[in-house]
Amino acid sequence: FAELHAAVPGLPLASSRVLPGIVLRRDFAAYCPTDGEQRALLVTEPLRPALTAPGVEFVVDSEGQYQASLRWITKRTEALMKHLQSNNVKLLLSSVKQEDVVIYYAKLYGVSVVECLSSEEMALISEITGVSPYVPFGDNMDREITETAVVTFCQPLLLVSKRCVHIGLASVCAFQPHCLILCGPVDGVNEQHAAALREAFTMLQQLFKTVDQ
Repeated sequence: FAELHAAVPGLPLASSRVLPGIVLRRDFAAYCPTDGEQRALLVTEPLRPALTAPGVEFVVDSEGQYQASLRWITKRTEALMKHLQSNNVKLLLSSVKQEDVVIYYAKLYGVSVVECLSSEEMALISEITGVSPYVPFGDNMDREITETAVVTFCQPLLLVSKRCVHIGLASVCAFQPHCLILCGPVDGVNEQHAAALREAFTMLQQLFKTVDQ
């Protein structure tokens, strides 16, 4: 329930509404508008390639080597974004903050980015879409990316002064996600309404479980 409702103080209760899809309560790190269905990728680690593996020391002997290393990282990042574009990936949903170079090339190749998603949000998206987080595959840039979710729409949403991301996800199960936008004059009232609704849903779950038995 926490990931399927958003409390908006400062508006009358009558402004409350139900929206299809889910609302992520953060802004785009990069936004490239796209019409129609698009492919989304879930990531749980930085996409900027590392110069060395964990636990391995990387020694730079000169400024020239250091600059060459940075150029290599930049080229690898661009190649990855180009590979995402060639696989029709238009949206990155990331649980970590991505480096500026990733955001730069994402914008250049038409890939929107939403970062710093919670583990609960990532788990919910995985459950809805049946897709696991993507794991970069090193030097193999020819492999087709199959771990993609279908996104039916992806757009900014302004809730008073809070910029959010509103996305529709093609579900692989009977669950069709909707998000409750719960409005009220102050936070306290919204919290009371949210608690009452959660208890009502819990009661309904118990009721239908008893009927099924």
